[in-house]
Amino acid sequence: MEEEKKEKSKPSCKIKIFVLCHSLLQLTQLLHSAYFKSCITTIERRFGFNSMSMGTVSSLHEMGNMVLVVFVSYFGSRVNRPRFIGFGGLLMSCAAATLALPHFLSKPYQYNFMSAAGGSWDTCVPRENSSATEVCRQGGGGDPSEARTQWLTLAAAQVLFGIGSVPIQPFGISYIDDFAEPGNSALYIAILFSISVFGPAFGYLLGSMMLRIYVDVDKIGLDSPLDLTPSDPRWVGAWWMGLLVSSGCLALASIPYFFFPRVKVPAQAKAPKTESDPLKDETSSETSLIDFLKMFPRLLLRMLLRPVFLLLILSQCCFSSSIAGLATFLSKFLEHQYGTTAAYGSLLIGAINLPMAAVGLLLGGVVMKRVRPPVRTLLWLCLVPLSLSILLCVPLFFLGCSTQRVAGVNTGYGDTQDQWANRSLSLCNSNCSCLNNVFNPVCGEDNTEYISPCHAGCTNVTIDTLNPHRVQTYTMCSCVAALSAVPAGAAGMGIGRALPGSCTKGCPHLVLPAILLIAFAGFIASLSHNPIYMMVLRTVFQEEKSFAIGVQFLLIRMLAWLPAPAVFGLAIDYSCVWWKHACGNKQGACGYYDNNILRNRYFGLQVGYKCLGLVLLALAGWRVQHTPCLSIEKEPEVPV
Repeated sequence: MEEEKKEKSKPSCKIKIFVLCHSLLQLTQLLHSAYFKSCITTIERRFGFNSMSMGTVSSLHEMGNMVLVVFVSYFGSRVNRPRFIGFGGLLMSCAAATLALPHFLSKPYQYNFMSAAGGSWDTCVPRENSSATEVCRQGGGGDPSEARTQWLTLAAAQVLFGIGSVPIQPFGISYIDDFAEPGNSALYIAILFSISVFGPAFGYLLGSMMLRIYVDVDKIGLDSPLDLTPSDPRWVGAWWMGLLVSSGCLALASIPYFFFPRVKVPAQAKAPKTESDPLKDETSSETSLIDFLKMFPRLLLRMLLRPVFLLLILSQCCFSSSIAGLATFLSKFLEHQYGTTAAYGSLLIGAINLPMAAVGLLLGGVVMKRVRPPVRTLLWLCLVPLSLSILLCVPLFFLGCSTQRVAGVNTGYGDTQDQWANRSLSLCNSNCSCLNNVFNPVCGEDNTEYISPCHAGCTNVTIDTLNPHRVQTYTMCSCVAALSAVPAGAAGMGIGRALPGSCTKGCPHLVLPAILLIAFAGFIASLSHNPIYMMVLRTVFQEEKSFAIGVQFLLIRMLAWLPAPAVFGLAIDYSCVWWKHACGNKQGACGYYDNNILRNRYFGLQVGYKCLGLVLLALAGWRVQHTPCLSIEKEPEVPV
């Protein structure tokens, strides 16, 4: 008897260990994805990419996942699932390490062409024959072909990561469902998602730590003096370090899967085929891969021809598009709208925004389990929270301020307000050899920002006594209106001073109200996640649920998570009013945005997606009310 008890306890112990390992793997996977999103602005600044190109890179892992997810529904019960999960985790680990490769293949980051003590080109010197090619040789302008290679490396790594993530969730959940004792499957899956839901928060918190470290710390040393601070607009954090951390964690979390046994569902446990099980007939274990691929379009078309199912999936695509844009560019929005650093923005998202969304998801699941509402109540449990979340987004259009005054960008030099607007040179700096591809913002004492000390007409610098590599003040600036005492003989010339770095934004105090409002709107909207999911499950037959879930994830990836980041990135790019320049007059990353246009387009796209999803959801509810033949009032046989 004791030996029999020991034999029975072995599977129970193994499945508990598997749930723990799979929770850690999914947590690390989500940690990596969130960390990469927290570094998007930093990577843009480092390599001169625009928002659309980085939005495309961010979504490319969905392409690798989407192409192969079809095969998961075929190979699910035919392969050693733990081993495939282990190989997928190792592939994701390699992809994460590949993402960090551009840092090691590129030259050290050049934010200044010469040291301040040695006579920097960033200050105003008499006009001379200095060309952009001379700057390129010194690494200041960025090589276009090198930037193209770095973008392709990032894109390939993202596709590779998507391929590795294909077996993780479907194989893991099906393995738990087959191996768990009767009645415990729902508990194990709930534990799995409860642990992994903290992955994105940990990813943004890791980004907050790593982006405080200088990007080339491996080349110059941790204690080397710098003339940059994290608040400087030219600052680039050590984005690559977190990728190596996530790569190592993914590798460690993948190893245990090679020691779990393969589990097959006993033949007697399989449900017998009946005339009402056409989907099972077509996807049975005897079906060959070729036959399955031939039948897949017909099965997919049959599923999409159901109006309620299609409307629900399309509404989910709209809500997922809004989430994709928010997750990909929220850190960038906080940085440009409110003047936060990349590290502080990641800290706010990881500590406030994501935990609120996680609590909303869990609370929505608890309500569904306790109340067990009918489909008419499910519809209202979706419509009410989503409508409220849209209303909460309305104040966000007004929680911001205009772009600071930037000479030659949105305001003129001195008294020539209109004549010299959108021009980088004026009479006060016409004798300076200012280069187009130099970006070193300074804030004049007249509270006007200048693209560089040269564009401000500054000829002298005061060095910080505590750090000889750091400029304390730029002086003798011919374009800056003097508000303080000036040297003898300079009176009436308008020669003032400037401080390194951008001028303070007009509304940094609004960042906390904005992030709290965004977090609360996300919390309210996430309450509807489980009701929508259950509505999808209740619109299909029991034997079609696995295939329906596969189609659901395929369409959401294809129509939402793949294109949405690029769409948001394009909208952000069209809000730019001044672009940085690289070698050969190539356009680099954006230097200044019109903050009002940026805010309206960023939140306008999100509200637009949500409103469209709300309309589709209402149409699905109307169709349900007028289609009594649909068997959707039954309680689902799968766990919430």
